[in-house]
Amino acid sequence: MTQEDSALFITPDQLQIGLFIHLDLHWMDHPFPFGSFKLKSDEQINTLKKMGLKQIRYVPEKSDCQPATIVDAEPVQCSEAAEPAPPDPAIVAELAVKRLRQAEQERRKAQLAECTKAFSQAANTVRKLNKEIHSNPRETIAAAEQLLGTMLDSLLSNNDIAIHLMNEKSMGDDLYFHSLNTTVLAMLLAREMKLERAQIEHLGMATLMHDIGKVEVPDKILLKTEALNRAERSLYEQHCQWGVDAAKRAGLPPEVLRIIGQHHELCDGSGYPRQLKLDDIDPLARILAIVNAYDNYCNKINPADSLTPHEGLSMMFSHQKAKFAPVPMNILIRSLGVYPPGTLVQLSNEHFGLVVAVNASRPLKPQVLVHDPALVREEAMVLDLERYPELNISKALKASQLPRPVLAYLNPRKRMTYYFSPSEAN
Repeated sequence: MTQEDSALFITPDQLQIGLFIHLDLHWMDHPFPFGSFKLKSDEQINTLKKMGLKQIRYVPEKSDCQPATIVDAEPVQCSEAAEPAPPDPAIVAELAVKRLRQAEQERRKAQLAECTKAFSQAANTVRKLNKEIHSNPRETIAAAEQLLGTMLDSLLSNNDIAIHLMNEKSMGDDLYFHSLNTTVLAMLLAREMKLERAQIEHLGMATLMHDIGKVEVPDKILLKTEALNRAERSLYEQHCQWGVDAAKRAGLPPEVLRIIGQHHELCDGSGYPRQLKLDDIDPLARILAIVNAYDNYCNKINPADSLTPHEGLSMMFSHQKAKFAPVPMNILIRSLGVYPPGTLVQLSNEHFGLVVAVNASRPLKPQVLVHDPALVREEAMVLDLERYPELNISKALKASQLPRPVLAYLNPRKRMTYYFSPSEAN
């Protein structure tokens, strides 16, 4: 609840479907997913009545009805600490389930910590690759091959893969993280397309290296937030060929060179440098073109210009469909879901949240960090919506649509960075 909401107190006998209530209890002391919610069933009311509470807060502004009128009922004078009733077996069982979910929360945190560690190590390798590819190509390529092998072993040995939103504290050099983002997404798509290991290796190497030609482009062009003029655009577009030249000097095979050279070609012929169309573009370059465009939309030079992940995918699918190969485009949507990691959402119970992870096999039921004023930010719940069938995502939101305290609580990332780990479902 926000400070603007005015709460009143009622007795359990006054509860009705449609009332928005707030429980003055710790999250682990009641059997509900949230401490604040709108009553939607008689079952919820019966559970509340069995909890032995003398009074319950409700918020008129968020309620669909008035509390039930109780004849000759004693008015509730003030807020008193709730006295626990003798344990009800059904509530005890529900609290036991909740403790299990709390344990799952702790395991999820540990999994995220391992994922963050792997991401940091990968980011360091990518940073070194970009800095040393020209001066020490042989060792740099060997390090890249080792990184790709590790990533691919994990991707191919686990049936379910969770894609996590990484913490912004790990961020640094945007160019390097763009290379890592696109590599993660490209290899995931290739896996979902059931491509052979050698093909995924070529795609992974090309994706890691696809922007190395930008070292020849002046920073004033790379960092320009306004539209490039014709001369600047012509110079910028040469980074594709300069990337091919650098990769060739490093001894990379023709398959990789071709993907690098075509990573900005689009299926309708509107890309560059050769305005190729679908059938003339290498199938692996089509995958790279999709993830490259998606990450560029979500991570603009000026973060204020960036699209949300939901907006980026929606625009590519709805308004730019002709530019991208249909099979990998559909698989990207299927893998990330309608609400990719980093998307601000409103749940069906009216709570706000931030999508922090997506299971590639079940993308419509992501993991959501939920705003709950009853919990401090450090203890915020991450709900796996697959385990809460009564909850779903109602809509995606922009940051400007959230109340300021909610936005500060959820702390959406200015830049989207992803990594993956085996899902808990394995």
